[in-house]
Amino acid sequence: MKTDTGNNLVEIYSGPSVEAGIVKSYLSDSGIEAYLKDEYMGTIAPWNVSAGGANPVKIFVPDSEMEQAKKLVDEYFNHINKNL
Repeated sequence: MKTDTGNNLVEIYSGPSVEAGIVKSYLSDSGIEAYLKDEYMGTIAPWNVSAGGANPVKIFVPDSEMEQAKKLVDEYFNHINKNL
């Protein structure tokens, strides 16, 4: 019998393919396991995975790491916006 570890995946980000890849790498470098959803279809045919093709690629993390992941994503975008 398989035991539930309580690590359900939750979505913490959705955006363009390139940006999602960068955010995923940032999370991975910080020790957070992250997964991309619709990575390829979001690039090839974003309108097939998202209404109007907006923000087609999603990032999921285990729910046990959600708080830390959200902080890192916010930190990343605050840094990016500050340097524009």
